[in-house]
Amino acid sequence: MEFFQIKTVEQVKEIIRGFAPLGTEGVRLEDALGRVLASAVIVPEDMPPCDRSAMDGYALQAKDTFGASEGNPALLEVTGEVLMGEKPSLTVQPGKAVKIATGGVLPAGTDAVVMVEHTQIIDEHAIQVYRTAAPGENAMQRGEDLKGGEQILEQGHLLRPQDLGLLALLGSERVQVYRQPRVGIIATGDELVSIDATPAIGQLRDTNTYTAAALTRQAYALPHPLGIVKDDLDELRERLAVGLQTCDVVAVSGGSSVGTRDLTIQAIESVPEAQILVHGVAVSPGKPTILARAGAKIIWGLPGHQVSAMVIYMTLVIPSLWRLGGRTDWEGPYGRPLRATASRNIPSAQGREDYIRVKLSITAGELVVTPLFGKSGSISTMVKADGFVRIGMDTEGVQEGEEVEVWPF
Repeated sequence: MEFFQIKTVEQVKEIIRGFAPLGTEGVRLEDALGRVLASAVIVPEDMPPCDRSAMDGYALQAKDTFGASEGNPALLEVTGEVLMGEKPSLTVQPGKAVKIATGGVLPAGTDAVVMVEHTQIIDEHAIQVYRTAAPGENAMQRGEDLKGGEQILEQGHLLRPQDLGLLALLGSERVQVYRQPRVGIIATGDELVSIDATPAIGQLRDTNTYTAAALTRQAYALPHPLGIVKDDLDELRERLAVGLQTCDVVAVSGGSSVGTRDLTIQAIESVPEAQILVHGVAVSPGKPTILARAGAKIIWGLPGHQVSAMVIYMTLVIPSLWRLGGRTDWEGPYGRPLRATASRNIPSAQGREDYIRVKLSITAGELVVTPLFGKSGSISTMVKADGFVRIGMDTEGVQEGEEVEVWPF
C-alpha cells in the first residue's frame, strides 16, 4: 500500500485541534455524569452561607477554655441547644455554652466548638471542658468552602461524581453541556463474520466493532455500530453515507488486506466535500491510518488488525471525540501517565512513535514495566497488558533501568 501525506502523531493532533466542539444542550443533573461543561460554574454565594459547626459538641467562646486541661477543667453553664436546620436566636455570653450538632449554625457570641468527647456533663445546665479550644476550632466559617463569585469549574471540564454533588449544593437542577459525539462504526473485510457465526477456515469473528464501541463509551461518546461490510466499494459507499447522515464521526476498520484499505480511500473520496487529511501515521502499530473530514464530520480509517485498531483508537480517535465533545484536556494519549522503570531493554525504530504493551508490577517498592511483544493481530497482548509505553520518534528504544511514562488502560 502506498502512503501519502504521512504525518507524525503531533501533526495529526494539530489537525484534530482544528475541529470545533459540537453544539450544547441542557441535561438533568442526574444525567450529567461524564458530560462536559459548556460554560464555567460560578459560585453564586458564600458556602457555607453562615458559620457552622464541624463537630458534635458545644459552641462557646474560645477564651473561656484557655488553660483548660484534665487536671484543671473549665466549668461552663449550658444555656440551650441549637437545633438542626434552624437559625439560632440566642446570643451566647462569656462563661456559657450551647449544645450543637455537626452542621448546626453557630449562634452569636461563639467562635469555636469543643468536641463532646472533650467534655463531661455535670448536670443539665453545666459541663466541664478538658481541653483548650482555639478560635475557629471545629467550626467552618462563612465562605470557607466556596466564595461567592469564585469560578469553581471551568468550561470544558468533565463532570465527575463529586462535581455533581457541588452542582446539587448550588441548586443546579439542569446543566448546560456539550453534545456527545455520535460515532458510526463500520467493520470491513471479506474474512469477517458476525460473533454468533462459526468461522470457516480463513474467516474471523468481528472484534473491532465491539472494542471500538466499548472505547467510544469509555470516552463518554455514543457508539452506533453499522455492521460488517464486505470488500465491495458500492456497499461501503452506501454504509459510509448512512454513517455521515446520522453520526458526527465514522470509524471504518479495514480488513487485513491492502485492497480493503484502498477501498476505504475510494469510498471516502466519493463523499461530497470529503478531504483526506492523513493517509498514514508515523506510528507502530497503526501506520495505515486514515483521517478525513466531510464538512464538520470526521472519518477515521483504522487498521484491520485488532491491536493496531485499538491503539489508534486510544491514542488518536478518542482525543478527537474528546475534542468534539468540548473537553479541554483532550490530548491524551490515553488516561494519565504513570512513571515506572523498564525491567529490560525495549527496542524501537527511529522515525516513528512506538506504543509498546506492558505489564506493571511492584519490585522492591518500585513500579516496574515489562514489555509484551506480539504481532498486531495478537489481541492477547492487549488483554494481558496493563497499559502501554510510548517511545518517541527520535530514540532507538529504552534501556533496562530507564524511567518511562506508562499510560494505564
